[in-house]
Amino acid sequence: MPQAETFAQAAFLAPKVSAEANHVERVANPQDLCAPVALHEDADVLVLYKPSGLLCVPGRGIDKQDCLSARAQSHWPGALIVHRLDQATSGLVLMARHADAQRRLSLAFEQRQVHKRYVAIVQGLVDAPAGAWADIHLPIAADWERRPLRVIDAVHGKPSHTRWRTLSHDLTARTTRVELEPLTGRTHQLRVHMAAMGHPILGDTLYADAATQAQSSRLLLHAAELALAHPATGQPMRWELVADF
Repeated sequence: MPQAETFAQAAFLAPKVSAEANHVERVANPQDLCAPVALHEDADVLVLYKPSGLLCVPGRGIDKQDCLSARAQSHWPGALIVHRLDQATSGLVLMARHADAQRRLSLAFEQRQVHKRYVAIVQGLVDAPAGAWADIHLPIAADWERRPLRVIDAVHGKPSHTRWRTLSHDLTARTTRVELEPLTGRTHQLRVHMAAMGHPILGDTLYADAATQAQSSRLLLHAAELALAHPATGQPMRWELVADF
């Protein structure tokens, strides 16, 4: 008999409970806390909320030492990074509690056994039926002269695959809310792909034009869902965190 999927969904003020939920772990408003907000913790795994503007790992310079991994390690000693979000992106981040869990989770990412979905608001009214999934296959390469930027490069780029669909339109602002599913994990993949489609993400200071940047004080890209098999038990687990935009 298959194991039941453990599902937790949280919003910034109060979680919305899905009919399929087994349990929901309530979290406080992340903006009011210095400690990392955990949607889930056990002996092997942490699922944390990362706000926009916070690094996942330390950067260069004394002013870039505050980051999600450092905050997590101060509360869960030995916590280890498994994957990262861009500094400007908000949402769910998975961490391991020990080296064996990190190895197993890293392998799951490499073998594309971790399901990730993002929500974004992009410039323009995307001409696509609401709810219908489409695919973007555009190879991405480093732009060495303008690092850390990435470019679409048919010759030197690595294969990059994003699934996406339209969720809703804002006719007044002339923007579109989209759901994005990266099937490969290239740096800045979702930002580069949406910009290449002519629909850059609002607030994107790297890939959007000045007018699109000015429409939001932050990048409107949020890691909203994570799903995977637990590294120790194999139990299917899934978490959702509603975007605050």
